[in-house]
Amino acid sequence: MLEQAYPLVWDLDRFFKGGSSSPALRTHLDEVKAKLTAFESILQELSVPTSVKDVHQIENIINEVKDIALNLSEGGAVIGCFLAQDTTDKKAALLQGEVGSMYAKFSSQMLVIQQVFSKTEETIWQELLQTEELSAFAFVLNEWREEAKKMLSEKEEDMITTLGVDGYHAWGQLYDLLVGDIRIKLTIDGEKKELSVGQANNLSSHEDATIRQESFEALEAAWTEKEEFFAKTLNHLAGFRLAIYEKRGWDSVLQEPLQINRMKQETLDAMWGAISKNKGPFVEYLNKKSAMLGEDGMHWYDLDAPVSASTEKMDFQQGAAFILKHFKEFGPKLEAFSRNAFEQGWIEAEDRPNKRPGGFCTDMPASEESRIFMTYSGSMSNVSTLAHELGHAFHSYALRPVHWMNRQYAMGVAETASTFAEMIVADAAVKEAKSNDEKIALLEDKIQRSVAFFMNIHARFLFETRFYEERKNGIVSAARLNELMETAQKEAYGDALITTHPHFWASKLHFYITEVPFYNFPYTFGYLFSLSIYAKAINEGTNFEEKYIALLQDTAVMTVEDLAMKHLEEDITKEAFWIKGIDLCIQDVNEFMQLTNAKG
Repeated sequence: MLEQAYPLVWDLDRFFKGGSSSPALRTHLDEVKAKLTAFESILQELSVPTSVKDVHQIENIINEVKDIALNLSEGGAVIGCFLAQDTTDKKAALLQGEVGSMYAKFSSQMLVIQQVFSKTEETIWQELLQTEELSAFAFVLNEWREEAKKMLSEKEEDMITTLGVDGYHAWGQLYDLLVGDIRIKLTIDGEKKELSVGQANNLSSHEDATIRQESFEALEAAWTEKEEFFAKTLNHLAGFRLAIYEKRGWDSVLQEPLQINRMKQETLDAMWGAISKNKGPFVEYLNKKSAMLGEDGMHWYDLDAPVSASTEKMDFQQGAAFILKHFKEFGPKLEAFSRNAFEQGWIEAEDRPNKRPGGFCTDMPASEESRIFMTYSGSMSNVSTLAHELGHAFHSYALRPVHWMNRQYAMGVAETASTFAEMIVADAAVKEAKSNDEKIALLEDKIQRSVAFFMNIHARFLFETRFYEERKNGIVSAARLNELMETAQKEAYGDALITTHPHFWASKLHFYITEVPFYNFPYTFGYLFSLSIYAKAINEGTNFEEKYIALLQDTAVMTVEDLAMKHLEEDITKEAFWIKGIDLCIQDVNEFMQLTNAKG
């Protein structure tokens, strides 16, 4: 019996046949525009609620918001997929700009609603939230109301949103254009190749040290050549944000990301505090790894290097089978969902030119499907990435029975579901190792993730917080950005590095994403938070899946502190919680050190 052959290229025709030139897509966008125009008229009639009898007015507004949001998100997500699969798709780039303007209009309309809610008298507001129609949305509606109180006037915020289309968001899109235009010329196995940034990045785990170094140096040269463009882009993105924060009277650059992530400053401080105090074992691991590679210290281009030639490659079909096998051991719903994703062409994995770098999962909320993007080259790291993105997709699936209002979860908890799925696969790979050499290689793959979350992400956080502080005083030069990046990397990696990646600030897309500021610490939060969930899952076996789904369904209706207390009975504002997760990661390091020391 032949095994299932899953497609390597995703199916986007399911939504709009014909790519970026699809007539159906054009019709869809025109319909959303019409909905936005009609909603404008509805909002002109919206008045501040004066009694509980106004509940139906609010209920109607919620229904209108849901309808527009579902359809606008669907169109935007598909266009994002068109651009990701082919960075030269000029039509998709134009459509992205068009959708950006529609989002700006919708954002302004949402602000009108929030401002009206914020003017509602407190006792009347509480009575409204206790009604049968609105009680399920109390958390989100309160959030909308409180956010409005921290904003400028309706007209001022509307102007900011409008100017952001051709200002703020345009700078973010310029970054994508600049990166999409870069080609890296390398000779691999005697063959001259011209690679995209994404393809060149995949060489960071190549078994040949010369290729790793040459690809890193070629990429660094490319970032250096365009550093002034990237520096200008980053400075203007930060400048736009800082100008808004100043007008709103916000002192801390972390106020917005913490608000978006429904997280307290104490929680963030406890997490980084616990990590900073427990980096020793990971520095020892990096020193051991560099010695195994025949070096006197860790070079940046060796961070992802394989330490054992026994690391098994898995083609896409094998990787899919491996993921499905171990997802099934966790629970039948995760396995069945993921199998459907493979079978129905939800995943874009083909290794080809003109794809954007990195990986992502995007939700198509109107169709209740997801799409996963990556470039698959057969490494265990690729298998983990695929599992990670399937975790994101499963989170959206778990929320399908939940009303749209209660599906808008924050980044930190979004990374929880993805990292949880990744951990299932990584642990399984170690347990199934056929030799000590293979076990070392797979353990190392797990530890690399800990290093990424505790050191790489920490370096990003340190860089970004310091950059924003300096940006308050004016433009920060490319040379200074390099200095800030190197300083952050040396600190975050505990001085284990002998060469750094000074242009990392230019190479990393996350610094240029305009939808979410500080796209860094939520990854580490999700990683450590998911470790606690994973520990519970191991103890309870397949019976835990329903509890896990219940946790996911709560991710958009409470703060992360309340979520942890309700489902894990833990206080995450204390370092003790985070140390438990870090200790689990240190166990991997200890096992790696024992196996490699015994090897000699």
